[in-house]
Amino acid sequence: MRFVRIPQLLKKLFPSLTWDYNTSEKVVYITFDDGPIPESTAWTLELLRSKNVKATFFCVGDNVRKYPEIYQGILNEGHAVGNHTHNHLRGFTNQTQSYVDNVKLASQYIDSKLFRPPYGMIKRSQAKELLKSYKIIMWDVLSEDYRQDITPEECYQAVLKSIRPGSIVLFHNHIKSEANMRYALPRLIDELRNRGFQFGVCK
Repeated sequence: MRFVRIPQLLKKLFPSLTWDYNTSEKVVYITFDDGPIPESTAWTLELLRSKNVKATFFCVGDNVRKYPEIYQGILNEGHAVGNHTHNHLRGFTNQTQSYVDNVKLASQYIDSKLFRPPYGMIKRSQAKELLKSYKIIMWDVLSEDYRQDITPEECYQAVLKSIRPGSIVLFHNHIKSEANMRYALPRLIDELRNRGFQFGVCK
């Protein structure tokens, strides 16, 4: 069985970032990166509506620019949104100022004080600058729904095993995650609800 929880060492190295929520209450925070896109986000919204679940979408600014109606649909459904840079940049391979400028460009399309770095990659200098304006939301459970070498059932079981009260779970809205996400997400919601969990949005 794969185990997809984030190592404690990362949390200690970046304590100013939000990796999970410190609570004993059975609340889990489902999040989606990389949208909005027609092929995935519309399906996700319909599923969440049918399950009466709210989630948090970390959006790529250029995707919001291209698909404003889908982005508006996220807002209309009462979900939270966050900034995921304008061009899905890797923090480690970009200079601090150009990275921050790209986040600012995305903010022209995404009205949010939440930020998540693509790939989870961010330099200390970038985090220090962005924390002046944003709350940086990471995750403690990575679904790995983008992996082509795991089955949808393996994706589901690994996430379910890893969740704790206050967990932030990362799924994706892009093409290569479709099969695993569409299988795992509805089953995860149903099973967590059976276990007494509620669903919150990142703040």
